[in-house]
Amino acid sequence: MQAAVQVAERAVPASWWTIKRVIDVTLGSALLLCALPVIALAALGVVIVTGGAPFYAQERVGQYGRRFKMFKLRTMVENAHELRDELMHLNEADGPVFKIRNDPRLHPLGGLLRRTSIDELPNLLNVVRGEMSLVGPRPALPCEVAHYDTFARRRLLVPQGITCLWQINGRSEVSFDHWMELDNRYVDEWTPLGDLEIVIKTIPAVLRKDGAH
Repeated sequence: MQAAVQVAERAVPASWWTIKRVIDVTLGSALLLCALPVIALAALGVVIVTGGAPFYAQERVGQYGRRFKMFKLRTMVENAHELRDELMHLNEADGPVFKIRNDPRLHPLGGLLRRTSIDELPNLLNVVRGEMSLVGPRPALPCEVAHYDTFARRRLLVPQGITCLWQINGRSEVSFDHWMELDNRYVDEWTPLGDLEIVIKTIPAVLRKDGAH
């Protein structure tokens, strides 16, 4: 079931969407090719450390509420979703988000993969497939979107992405309300050139590990 988006949509030139997709396919493919050795090495490490599958596909909500499977390197124990309710009292995030610094569900290599954002590199495959964009609000879980108000739901008017204003402005360190404000600003102000600027600013943010946990 898809989550309906019934909010005002910003009008942008049709050419912007074409340019955005061209950038996603060309730059996304190049980045995926460059990232393959890192992904392969990290996947091998996960297999050695955990003895389990290195990748997982989790259902997320994309543009206009369309659901898709987002690919990531596995950072948690295989039954992590079953432990969520038991750990709810440790939740450090506000809003409909579940976040724990030094999450006890992380496997021995999981913390490193998250702090370096290596776990998100398989998202590039989603970009090439057209399910995500390089730049856009981070795809949320269906259970999170179910609690969105109209303001938060506006973030679904654009393709969800790997990096965004939230990613380069503190990430997990910012409040849920500020996060939604940043995503809404992106919806209202994005341009193809602005997307490239966010991509460039993501590099130092990742190297500094800003809000990555």
